[in-house]
Amino acid sequence: MSPRWKPNPDVRTGRHVVHHLHAHLVFVTRYRRKAMTGEMLTRCEEIMREVCEDFEAELKQFNGEEDHVHLLVHYPPKVQLSKLVNSLKGVSARLLRKDYDAHVRQHLWGGHFWSSSYFAGSCGGAPLTVVRQYIDNQQHPV
Repeated sequence: MSPRWKPNPDVRTGRHVVHHLHAHLVFVTRYRRKAMTGEMLTRCEEIMREVCEDFEAELKQFNGEEDHVHLLVHYPPKVQLSKLVNSLKGVSARLLRKDYDAHVRQHLWGGHFWSSSYFAGSCGGAPLTVVRQYIDNQQHPV
């Protein structure tokens, strides 16, 4: 590394890759039922942090309401986002049902906690217009 270059701690390096991948994830409770309490959200964040660590990812931000949660995850390129999501939803559902069984049974039924769908959006880095402009301005050999 050049001594003039200040490394960005969010830009990670691997053996053959330099990456800076972030995803905004949103999970909604089944039937959009208001099943989450403040205590459950705190526990959910702990669970999801542990799952992310297992995938060598980092949960940068977490918050939610009674019927959904938002996550900002920094993950390596070797991780399939769909597998990370399945693990986040599966592990958290199982442990939240176990820890708060009586409360969850009042709001949800049928063995499900999260809706089967989710939102995933890529984020971070330059806006799309800037990236397009940068690519367009590359010097194409004649």
